[in-house]
Order: sequence, then C-alpha cells, then structure tokens
Amino acid sequence: MNVQVDQTSVAPVTSVDIKRILQMIPHRYPMLMVDKVIDMQLDQSAVGIKNVSINEPFFQGHFPSDPVMPGVLVVEAMAQTACVLVVSTFGAQSEGKLVYFMSIDGVRFRRPVVPGDRLELHVQKVQSRANVWKFSGRALVDGKVAAEATFAAMIRDM
Repeated sequence: MNVQVDQTSVAPVTSVDIKRILQMIPHRYPMLMVDKVIDMQLDQSAVGIKNVSINEPFFQGHFPSDPVMPGVLVVEAMAQTACVLVVSTFGAQSEGKLVYFMSIDGVRFRRPVVPGDRLELHVQKVQSRANVWKFSGRALVDGKVAAEATFAAMIRDM
C-alpha cells in the first residue's frame, strides 16, 4: 500500500508548550497561570494545564494554614487558556497583543483548588465578532468541576 503525504500542508496546532505561550501572550510570573495548552481546535476550544504548586506566591496569604488557590486566579487561568486559543487562531500578527476581560458571568466555585492539584482548564468559544470573543469555561481537578464561568474578552494592540 502506497501512502502519499502532502508535505506542503501545515498540520493544525493541537498543543502549545510554555516557551511558545511566553511568545504568544504578555503574562509573566507571578501572573502567568497556564503551563501548557493541549487538545486545541483552532477557533473552537482548548484545554490548558496549570500545575498548582505550594511555591505559588499567593499561598503565603491565602491561606497559610490551609492553602487554597484564589478563585479569581482560577478564572484568570481559564481566560489565559482562551487567550492562547485566540492568538493561535489569528496567527503571528496577534502575538503580544493584550486580551482584556469585558465580562465574567455565571461564575460558580464547586471545590477548592489546592497545592498538588493539576488544573485542567477547558474553554469553548461561544461566539466571536471582530476582536471580541465570548467563551464558556470549566476548571477541572481529577475530572471534577472546581469552577465554571462564561466570559468575554477583547483583543487589542498594546
């Protein structure tokens, strides 16, 4: 059986490592909340990964005797995953642009996120018009929903 592979076609991006994320979005430590993005379908959905470590600076004050990742940072991690999806969809001309929250709706926190958890950030595009995108997101730990939200963001030049 002869199989020919078209060498001129470009395979769709399905994952993004931390080095590439740093090129794509302007977030940096301590506000970078995504370690990698996997299972990405351009213009549709993506899954981000955040490995939660006791070394995170917010655990010093939230809460020292019983560390819990702040819920707003879980939502931020979902948004950063969506940002990587948007930049991947638009391509190189969108790299380094800022993505601003426009709205956050229907946020629900279902369980605490603690050191040692592997946070899976599932984002799905609901709609997009020009430079405004709306997403639904779910943050999962061990297959269980830790948080969920619907949010909109605008991509613009810095």
